[in-house]
Amino acid sequence: MQDDTAASATITVQADALRHFVADLFVAQGVPEHDALTVADCLVEANLRGVDTHGVFRAPAYLERLRRGHVNPKPAFKVDAVATCAAAMDADNALGAVAGTHAMSAAIDLARDHGIGAISIRHSNHYGMAAYYVLQAIQAGLIALTFTNASPALPPWGGRRPFFGTSPLAVGVPGGERGPFVLDMAMTVLARGNVYVAAKHGERIPEGLALDAEGRPTTDPQALIDGGTMLPFGGVKGAALSMLMDILGGVLSGAAFAGRVANPHMDLDRPQDVGHLFLCIQPNLFLPGADFAGRMDELIDRTKAEPKAQGFDEILIPGERESRTRAQRLKTGIPLRQATVEMLRDEGKAIGLAFPG
Repeated sequence: MQDDTAASATITVQADALRHFVADLFVAQGVPEHDALTVADCLVEANLRGVDTHGVFRAPAYLERLRRGHVNPKPAFKVDAVATCAAAMDADNALGAVAGTHAMSAAIDLARDHGIGAISIRHSNHYGMAAYYVLQAIQAGLIALTFTNASPALPPWGGRRPFFGTSPLAVGVPGGERGPFVLDMAMTVLARGNVYVAAKHGERIPEGLALDAEGRPTTDPQALIDGGTMLPFGGVKGAALSMLMDILGGVLSGAAFAGRVANPHMDLDRPQDVGHLFLCIQPNLFLPGADFAGRMDELIDRTKAEPKAQGFDEILIPGERESRTRAQRLKTGIPLRQATVEMLRDEGKAIGLAFPG
């Protein structure tokens, strides 16, 4: 159904139809159906939660890497136990969502058996919305943290060229009646996906978030893509966290690090070799018998009851806005920009598959 509002320029698609369409695109590139559905679910879930920069917009780049042979459609995972509650996984250059869901399942199993589970992953790829994996753990009733590194996008503090990744950190904590705590944050104010979206649509990016190739402030997303760099949130604090993500995602796991992770959109001549680290914790591990869910509800209730600052109607808990967006989009459909729809239509036409909108 076409949205007639010119400013929005969107087409609305139901989540299930979009999920199956995207999965079929991956099956056509040799990805087993189960894995294709996993990738599609990861991408569509991002759109449902309003994280459109990590939604189906990413599918054409993933598909192109498959076509070029830089992603393995049928990986053979190798998981080696390194401690009672920890294992190291070689993802065999798998699609990031396939590697990520497999690793989180393993971390969940370890945490159920031992209270804590840790899995490091090497030789992976861009794994989409980081919250997808902590939500997987929340459904199992566990606390989870995920760390990943990424291709160069921002400089070390005092530098002027991309070196560390935006490297999102995600944390998920199950709650009670008030719902979970879900944090998913990149190391920049602006998610890198927003840069590609803005460039695709001829839009500007906000001031103070990026430098061009000469180290000058810019609002031109293409100038950023063509040798510029994003800036970390919080100045030196964000820069330090981006280095930490490279340590935990790359140095620790055996994946690429120190600026050597390939860009999923631009470095089309080699595998990415992204690294991740997943941690799961049983909520009752340190307070046996305690009502963890009730304590979480109390924390959330007391937080939301705090006096509101000027200009705020409500205090929101991390993940709450995305949960509301998801509920709404499940009812009304997912709005996709025209340029994204055209990319997906072109992918479908190439294999004789009609876009569902």
